[in-house]
Amino acid sequence: MAEAHQAVAFQFTVTPDGIDLQLSREVLKHIYLSGVTSWKKRAIRFKNGVLTGVYPASPSSWLIVVIAIMSTMYARIDPSMGMIDRIKTSLPVSEFMTVQTQTVLSAILFATGLWLSFIFLLRYILKALLSYHGWIFESHGKMSFSTKVWLSLVKLLSGRRPLLYSFQASLPHLPVPSIDDTINRYLESVRPLLDDEQYKQMESVANDFKKDPAPKLQKHLKLKSWWATNYVSDWWEEYIYLRGRDPIMVNSNFYTMDLLYVIPTHRQASRAANVVHAMLQYRRKLERGELTPLRALGIVPMCSFQYERMFNTTRIPGIETDFVQHLKDRKHLVVYHRGRFFKVWLYYGGRHLLPSELELQFQRILDDKSEPQPGEIKLPSLTAGNRVPWARARLKYFNEGVNRASLEAIETAAFFLTLDDETHGYDPENIRSLDLYAKSLLHGKCYDRWFDKSFTLIVYKNGKIGVNTEHSWADSPIIGHMWEYVLATDCFHLGYTAEGHCKGDINKSLAPPTRLQWDIPKACQVIIEGSYMIAKGIADDVDFHGCLFNEFGKSLIKKCRTSPDAFIQLALQLAHYRDKGEFCLTYESSMTRMFREGRTETVRSCTCESTAFVKAMEDERTTNEQRLALFKKAADKHQNMYRLAMTGAGIDRHLFCLYIVSKVMDIDSPFLKQVLSEPWRLSTSQTPQQQLNLIDIQKFPKYVGAGGGFGPVADDGYGVSYIIVGEDLITFHISSKFSSPETDSFRFGQNIRQAMLDIRALFNPKEKKITSLKIIN
Repeated sequence: MAEAHQAVAFQFTVTPDGIDLQLSREVLKHIYLSGVTSWKKRAIRFKNGVLTGVYPASPSSWLIVVIAIMSTMYARIDPSMGMIDRIKTSLPVSEFMTVQTQTVLSAILFATGLWLSFIFLLRYILKALLSYHGWIFESHGKMSFSTKVWLSLVKLLSGRRPLLYSFQASLPHLPVPSIDDTINRYLESVRPLLDDEQYKQMESVANDFKKDPAPKLQKHLKLKSWWATNYVSDWWEEYIYLRGRDPIMVNSNFYTMDLLYVIPTHRQASRAANVVHAMLQYRRKLERGELTPLRALGIVPMCSFQYERMFNTTRIPGIETDFVQHLKDRKHLVVYHRGRFFKVWLYYGGRHLLPSELELQFQRILDDKSEPQPGEIKLPSLTAGNRVPWARARLKYFNEGVNRASLEAIETAAFFLTLDDETHGYDPENIRSLDLYAKSLLHGKCYDRWFDKSFTLIVYKNGKIGVNTEHSWADSPIIGHMWEYVLATDCFHLGYTAEGHCKGDINKSLAPPTRLQWDIPKACQVIIEGSYMIAKGIADDVDFHGCLFNEFGKSLIKKCRTSPDAFIQLALQLAHYRDKGEFCLTYESSMTRMFREGRTETVRSCTCESTAFVKAMEDERTTNEQRLALFKKAADKHQNMYRLAMTGAGIDRHLFCLYIVSKVMDIDSPFLKQVLSEPWRLSTSQTPQQQLNLIDIQKFPKYVGAGGGFGPVADDGYGVSYIIVGEDLITFHISSKFSSPETDSFRFGQNIRQAMLDIRALFNPKEKKITSLKIIN
């Protein structure tokens, strides 16, 4: 093939006169451009590394300090109080080091030391300021004078143009709560779920733990908090994610959907090309640290460490534990289509492939009529099944030859792309469309996503897209940040031609994608089939329902002077009680990214206040005024708990780490065993919206995201992810298991809808008796 010949940099011929080298100018040009690009990248990274390293100061401030010190010397003033002279005496004297040179060098060294000290002082002050969290407990719309002063100081010390990692050294460490506070909050959280006798028993067990061994465990945990950057995150990643031996498909991985109403183009290759190019742009900004860090109130910085492993990352299976492999500068991705794997280079002549060039490559894959090799079709199901068989198969069958080379291509790829042969997306005429779309993103066919990659991009035949994300390396707001950038870039910056193709000229001289080769023996094919059957059993059991609630949204809830999150959480409590006739331990995820390397904390949403409100709603004798008062009390309680969790005063991460310490020290604790074995029958999470504000949804109301979701956490429970979209739409992603006779995702969705309407009626008694439901999906 002509393209293959162009990949040869030189040819040689042996003649009587010696060896005649025939160099390819085109290939040498690409090699030169690649080298230039590589050095440019290193220079930019070095520059941004310096800017981040000296933040909140700047390199120019060093020059100002040096000039200021030199000026005082010429004015015969010694601001160093003799330190410059002491530095001068320690410098060697030679013909190249005159007395004047010694003086100047001494002044520069002193100025540099003074400048560095100033940087550390600024960071210390900023860290102390960021350790204050009183502002988060103040009523919405009200700000005390002390908080205004605090915000002004933080803004002053935060510098002008921070890069992604500029604030990392200034973020405070996650504090370890006191044993008394954690146990008291825990007992308060389980009170509504236990009768008097059960509660007394739990109280007794907790008090025994408080006496011994809690002080001993706490002492070791505090020691870790002083030594480690974050006393939770490394253990959370290892023990919650990487040591789990069950399948990560459905049980751990989560998904994110495309725009709800809009498909920019129905051409599969075109959509894939624009989205991949947008991801490469985002990756370049990420690797250079040029993204703007997220800041609460536009001032208080969030930790950015989770972004580091977004690309070029794979979870590698092990017998006892997995590990996360993160590489740099990966220049290819792997594409899966109809049971075949293709390697696609992402660079040409030292630059990213243009969208039109990527479209050509993906179209070549779609047009390829070759058949899968034996065992190739369902090979990805190894990543969907149990971890131990996958780890053993990897060591035995993928450790040499073509299998090793092909697996290495997948595991070292920037990310994984599936060109799906199905059609999905939201269809108002099809009540099941959102459900099927979610199930496809969550597990697909169990063999057409590489669940170990940091994320798998899925592009459907009709141009709809989505992402399946491996959970160990990061939480959903991180992938959501990238996803928002990609969707905005795809729709509003790159765009498409009138025919739906990518813009730009087509470069047909590109070498086509490379087909990965496999030699999979029969024994390995049996293991692959076994993993597939396990994964299929899990996938077939997932009962999913997508509920679009558009009767009202954030705008109306805020008019009721209530937190939208608290409103929804109380609606979920009411819906669950109506669905099952009982209350349950409820998990809501809260972020702790105001601390360095912070991830999540649990908000226990089922409280004494929320259960009192729910019971009042179901008691016809209770007046509307009484219900409203109980609602406001429960909402205030929820908000306070959420704020405590965000500021490091949660319950569950502290107890989890105490349990890990007890296991390491071989100390048996009945209290910790019981706490960590309690099932979360209602697991909830809010998907953040508009982190970057790149899409003006007031101007473009159809360009709204549909959010994402996850699988059920308990066999007899519900998983609920929700996203507050704009002012008038809330999307619920509800999962459960068909095998449980107690759950039904569609039924629970209807209960959520009715609960939302009933709570709204409290604020407008005329709407109290709403019975008809508008089902829009």
